Amino acid sequence: MNINATLVGQMVFVLAVIMAVAGYFLGKRKTQSPVLTALIGFFSALMPPLALVFLTVLVLKKDVQVTADH
Repeated sequence: MNINATLVGQMVFVLAVIMAVAGYFLGKRKTQSPVLTALIGFFSALMPPLALVFLTVLVLKKDVQVTADH
């Protein structure tokens, strides 16, 4: 069975984009810095088991309480 390296690379890139989007939206609710969370999600997708652990930690983390500065 031959594995096409281009297809594997495209699949990893698509997974990285999905992880970045999921990291951003979860990061908005669960952290103070959603952009950094999205970047970490993007680069963690280069190693899929690490991406799954990262996503699991984000899902299980408690939401950040937003305080009004009025």
